[in-house]
Amino acid sequence: MTRCVLTGIDGSPQSEAAALWAAAEARRRGCAVRLLHAWPWLDAGDGNVSQPGDLRQRASDALRGIADRIRHDHPGLPVEVAVVAEDPVDGLLAAAKGQELLVLGSRGLGGFAGLLVGSVGLAVAAAATVPTVLVRLGQAPADRPAGTGGGTGAGAGREVVVGLDGRRTDDTVVEFAVAEAQLRGCRLRVVHGWDPAPVWAYGGLMPPLVDLTEQEATEAALISPVVTALRAEHPGLDIVEEVRLGGGARALLEATSTRADLVVVGRREHRHRLGPRLGPVAHAVLHHCAAPVVVVPHT
Repeated sequence: MTRCVLTGIDGSPQSEAAALWAAAEARRRGCAVRLLHAWPWLDAGDGNVSQPGDLRQRASDALRGIADRIRHDHPGLPVEVAVVAEDPVDGLLAAAKGQELLVLGSRGLGGFAGLLVGSVGLAVAAAATVPTVLVRLGQAPADRPAGTGGGTGAGAGREVVVGLDGRRTDDTVVEFAVAEAQLRGCRLRVVHGWDPAPVWAYGGLMPPLVDLTEQEATEAALISPVVTALRAEHPGLDIVEEVRLGGGARALLEATSTRADLVVVGRREHRHRLGPRLGPVAHAVLHHCAAPVVVVPHT
């Protein structure tokens, strides 16, 4: 089976927006896009619906409607559809193995307006073995021809933003961000956020007694060798570095604006005793970032 960009469809406007974003990404990568609907009671006769026997057919019809729209927008792009009687999280994780990318709509339905990712999206992003993108409703696909830099071409003024921890740099995350910037022909912005370590005092925690200017220079020195190496390896790519006081999540959110095509964060692939989990930076960025966010698993 050829590798593809996989997207989950649940009938919501958010998932349709994700499918359109996934189609543009598949075209850039030169691969197929696969639309998947997973629901455990597709074949059951006791579901709480008026016509349970028609659930599978209705799901297939809905997927074909989205597939037809994608084929109209992207002539020649291979489009596949699949309907499986599985739990959405389990079905998406199983289908995503070995694929190029998994794309989901951001569907937070809770009572907190700022929390924009629902339980399925969080569960999948925390456990998927492939990079997983969460797309907001209303985010048009950044559909531009491939290029090599962020100068005067179609991607000028646009950015891929990646968070970098200079103390624990992982090549997988940075290489993914580089490849995405090259596919879009846009700038790569490398962001490092830091916080001075607090100290204990009589009344509890207090701000550290350090020279912030000196500490910022130390933090910048952590990522400078990485950025220098990237510029040498990719001379046609416009790369900028940014060091911000305020921690990793805050730095990424502040550095991201309407010019960001994609924000790239990492997720360590280690088993927590409570199961797969997102780190605090990835969790915060997924919930609050206005741009599409991709979580890249790494060791």
